Amino acid sequence: MVTAEEENGKQTSLTNEERSTNHCEHSKKQGGKRLHHALRSRDVRRLLPIKWLTEHSPLSRLDRYIIGKFLGTYFFSIILIISIAVVFDINENIDKFLQHDVPVEEILFDYYLNFIPFYSNMFSQLFVFIAVIFFTTKLADNSEIIAMLSTGTSFRRLVRPYMISAGIIALLNFGLGSYVIPQGNVKRVRFENQYKNRGRQDFASNIQLEVDSGVIAYIARYEESQKTGYEFTLDKFENKKLVKHLQAMTIQYDTLSYEPYHWIITGYQTRDFQGLKEEIRSGNKLDTIIKIQPQDLIVARDMETTMTSPELRRHIERQKARGFANIQQFEVEYWKRGATAFATFILTIIGVSISARKRKNGMGIALGIGLALILVYIMFQTVVSSLAVNTNFPAIIAVWIPNIVYAFIAFHYYKKAPR
Repeated sequence: MVTAEEENGKQTSLTNEERSTNHCEHSKKQGGKRLHHALRSRDVRRLLPIKWLTEHSPLSRLDRYIIGKFLGTYFFSIILIISIAVVFDINENIDKFLQHDVPVEEILFDYYLNFIPFYSNMFSQLFVFIAVIFFTTKLADNSEIIAMLSTGTSFRRLVRPYMISAGIIALLNFGLGSYVIPQGNVKRVRFENQYKNRGRQDFASNIQLEVDSGVIAYIARYEESQKTGYEFTLDKFENKKLVKHLQAMTIQYDTLSYEPYHWIITGYQTRDFQGLKEEIRSGNKLDTIIKIQPQDLIVARDMETTMTSPELRRHIERQKARGFANIQQFEVEYWKRGATAFATFILTIIGVSISARKRKNGMGIALGIGLALILVYIMFQTVVSSLAVNTNFPAIIAVWIPNIVYAFIAFHYYKKAPR
């Protein structure tokens, strides 16, 4: 028999247990809520900078959309076209690689690893033009350009993200072409000269240059393979008068010496002029320092592409000071790097102005006009560069002529663009 008091005690104890259980559950819920609130607050604090940048970003959603389309299409076109170029190059040179038994590591890492960035940067204007015309024509066909302009967005405002993208590509091209790619070109050019039978120039004739103030050197013939010059003379002038003359059978660069400009002269004779007197000395061998280096005497093929822009500038200044005449190709390469990067802006304006109008026949007309213009530009650039190399035409003017001409073309198409 259970008494009423015992039942009341049990009910009271159960009630206390339920209360404690409910209290624990409530505490857990409150603790979970506080933890969730704390985590959420932490996440919110982390997202605040991103939210602030999104709200205060100088780029609108339209800008980010066009920039993404531009850069994505640009890099996709590079991958597609350069892949095709690599396949054709392999097909053309596979016999030469097998004939010379070239190691696979050299083919992949010395040649093609440097082949791809070199030609990608060289034909960057073509890829920019194709990218702009392709995706802008697609936007126009989908009436997206019309929708943008109908909301009150001017064509000038529409061009802004295109110019931002062009600026990114121009900086990338100039930086890679001036400082990074030339270092890789050293291996690529050496590989081509060794295995692709390009006929590397190994000698030079009738070399005359100023090695120091009033000191003129002359070499009848210089052979790069032995780093030896023949029929060498060295004349020193003071107040336009010859005061010392050295004549030697050979002069050879000492590649084992730690100090630069170290040459070994053999079969020499010196003549010192002192008024009406003349002192003659001769000897079989003479170690001397003459401020000439082998690269100053012979210009190897594509040598200018293996130099960074600071190296090119120093080389041009040094050769000019020495009176060396064969520097036109170095000047063209130096100025062309900046002109090519700037051409990205001009060609972008032409491309967007041509392809922003919706046409019945799609991108066919725009792509045809664009390809014709870019091919003429590349041919024009090649012709004026050859003109500067083979004549005394100033290199800086020659490489900028195509940009100046196409700037007027860009202005013409920009005025005709849809508003």
